[in-house]
Amino acid sequence: MSAHIPTRPHPAPRGGVDIRLPWWAFALPTLAFFVLLALILNPTDAHAAAGDPAIAQLLERVQQLISR
Repeated sequence: MSAHIPTRPHPAPRGGVDIRLPWWAFALPTLAFFVLLALILNPTDAHAAAGDPAIAQLLERVQQLISR
């Protein structure tokens, strides 16, 4: 007597394993990145900035562009 072999409802993908991530697996790291970036670029928290003024101006410009 032969055993019944279950078949897949969809054909197997050509590239190998088909991995689908939930929406939050992309959204949460992205949100965390932008929150940390905003904390770094906040000039009110930079009490002792002993660096190159060009870098400080660049960071302020990036913050202005992000806040628009």
